[in-house]
Amino acid sequence: MFRLPRYTGADGMVRRRGGVLERLLHERDVPVLVRAAQLGCGRVLIGARSPSRASAAYGIDRMRFMLGLDDDLRPFLREFAGDPLIGRSLRRQPWLRVGRRPDPFEALACAICEQLIEYPRAAAIERRIVWGLGRRWSEGDRGTGLRDMPAAGAVAGTAPALLQSFDLAGSRAISLIRAAREVARGRLDLHHCDHESGWRRLRAIPGIGAWTVEMLALKGQGRHDQVPAGDLHLLKLVGRRLSGGDPHARADEHQVREFFAPYGDWAGLAAAHMSRL
Repeated sequence: MFRLPRYTGADGMVRRRGGVLERLLHERDVPVLVRAAQLGCGRVLIGARSPSRASAAYGIDRMRFMLGLDDDLRPFLREFAGDPLIGRSLRRQPWLRVGRRPDPFEALACAICEQLIEYPRAAAIERRIVWGLGRRWSEGDRGTGLRDMPAAGAVAGTAPALLQSFDLAGSRAISLIRAAREVARGRLDLHHCDHESGWRRLRAIPGIGAWTVEMLALKGQGRHDQVPAGDLHLLKLVGRRLSGGDPHARADEHQVREFFAPYGDWAGLAAAHMSRL
C-alpha cells in the first residue's frame, strides 16, 4: 500500500492543494509542472504539463522517484516485521518511505545548507536560494507560482557573498559553489556515475564530509543502504539505546553506522522508521 506524504517540507518547492501534490521541475531548461493525487487502494495518479512530451515524461519519472513509488518494500517488511526495534513501526506504517528530492543536485545542495544547523533555519536558507536564484515557468501563470531549485550552472556562477546574504555560512557557500562547478562542467554526473567514485570526488571538496554525501545518497540517489550517521536526532536516539536509556547520551557516527549495520541494504529506511519511534 502507498500513501502520499502529508508533509511537503518547509523549503516551499512542493505544494499541496486539496490533497494533490504539485512540484515544478526542469529537464535541462524545459519546465515541467507535475501533480500527484492519491486514489483508492493505495493507487496514485501522476500527471505532468510541459512544452515537451519528453520533458513531461522525465518529470513524471522524477516525481515517481521522489515519492518512492517504484520501491518494492516487501522484502524489507518481511525480514524485519518482527524486529524488536522497528518492527512495530513497520506494522503500523508499512507505507513509510524516505523523503527524497527529485534531483540529486538538489539533494546535495540542500544537504550542504543543512550542515550543523537546525532544520527550520536551513529550510529558510533553502527558501531564499530558491526564491532568489530558482527557476520559474516564465510563460504566463502556467507554473502556478512554484519555483524550482536553481540549476548547478546557475549556482556555480553565483558569488559566495550572495549566498551568504541568504544566511548560508561563508565556508558552506564556497563548498556549494565548488560542488556545483563539478556538476555543471560535467566532471561529476550525480545521476549516472558510479556512486562511490562520485562520493569520493565530492569528499575531496573542503567542507563536504560523510554526512553530506550520505544525505545525497539516501535522498538524491535512492540508496537505502546509506545512513546519515551524523544526524543529530540519530546520534541521540542511538546514544540513548546504547546507554540503556540515558536521555543525555550521544553516540558517535561510527556507533550509529554499526547500530544500523544489521539492516544491510535497508539501513537508511530502518533509520527512518527508528526516527519515528
